[in-house]
Amino acid sequence: MIYPAIDLYKGQSVRLYQGSFDEVTVVNPDPVSQAKSFEAAGLRSVHIVDLDGARSGLPVNDAVIRSIRTQTDLMIEVGGGIRTLERIEHYLSLGVQHVVLGSVAVDNPELVATAITMYGAQRIVVGVDGKDEQVAVHGWEAETTVTFDDLIAQMVALGVRNFIVTDVAKDGTLSGPNTTLLTRLQAAFATANVIASGGVSTVNDVIALQASGVQDVIIGRALFDGGIELEDLVTMTNTG
Repeated sequence: MIYPAIDLYKGQSVRLYQGSFDEVTVVNPDPVSQAKSFEAAGLRSVHIVDLDGARSGLPVNDAVIRSIRTQTDLMIEVGGGIRTLERIEHYLSLGVQHVVLGSVAVDNPELVATAITMYGAQRIVVGVDGKDEQVAVHGWEAETTVTFDDLIAQMVALGVRNFIVTDVAKDGTLSGPNTTLLTRLQAAFATANVIASGGVSTVNDVIALQASGVQDVIIGRALFDGGIELEDLVTMTNTG
């Protein structure tokens, strides 16, 4: 899967630079129309992050996500501040296909285990984000001593199969993904599906990732001021 990304902040679609809320660029003040443009181009999915929710743990951009769900037929993946079973159930009941759990995987792994049992490994995705292979939580503003490997190993043991891995130092930079890290993790956890996020700037980045075994990719800033066009994503999706 190739996922175009919509990051929501104060109701708008934005991009952060290296995860910093001090460096916010508005991509589209109307995220619903942006999602519709993805669908009109022929894309089938979208990755949505509630950045306000990731910081606060509250569903700040819930209305926008609900509108994207009701006004498009896209396969929707949502993350950001989802820390209770009630919130997971809420998004799934809206028709969201994949729910991404981030901070709660560190803070409350038992909840992840329960969610896997209740909803299945195909519906529950774990986000593994940080710098220097150390996990960051709560909107990437709090560092932990947990390593990427430790968290993935723990989650795999609980039944998680899909992981979005983001090197925050690469996010929003258009400097290329951390291919070394991503391919190492995919090789180390052969039963898992590592989804690349952060730094992708060209079609060649996607091709290189897929050639190295990382098949699923999230693309954000490169769609708006980088070297990837919507038509490129459609081609890659239909031929992947």
